[in-house]
Amino acid sequence: MTEDQKLAVDESERVARYQELKGTVREGMQAEIARQVEDKDRQRREQAAVIGDRLEEKSIREIASTETEIERARGAARISQVVDYIFFIIYALIGLEIFLEVLGARDSSGFKRFIDALTAPLLGPFYRLLPDLGSGRFQLRVSDIVALVVYILLHLGINGLLRLLAERKTTI
Repeated sequence: MTEDQKLAVDESERVARYQELKGTVREGMQAEIARQVEDKDRQRREQAAVIGDRLEEKSIREIASTETEIERARGAARISQVVDYIFFIIYALIGLEIFLEVLGARDSSGFKRFIDALTAPLLGPFYRLLPDLGSGRFQLRVSDIVALVVYILLHLGINGLLRLLAERKTTI
């Protein structure tokens, strides 16, 4: 074999070894990249599973908390309805007392005595707080109007407190 032929054979063997080595390196790199991608995917799946579990636990706690708050709000709403009913009766009685006084109803009348007896405990603390207006039988007892305003403010305060207790606290 001539020197040129030997060089050609050596060159072809060297090219073959280079191609083989290049293929081996390429396969190794691709395997390493695939392994890293697989590791990243596995880590992401694990993180997603952990996040999913946390969200599920938080949702369950939120549902349980919401149920408790709904029950508490229902109770407060029922109490508020009873308070409203009681205060509306008080308003009606005091309003009727004021109306009968303005119209000059006779104190000897059975209905007037009945209304006076019902409103006496309500209006007692305000009796003669301010001077009455009017002439003769037709009187406007300003103290009764003050009492009505005080009961309205008390009613608003109680309902505000109930609303405050029943209000749902939200967190973000």
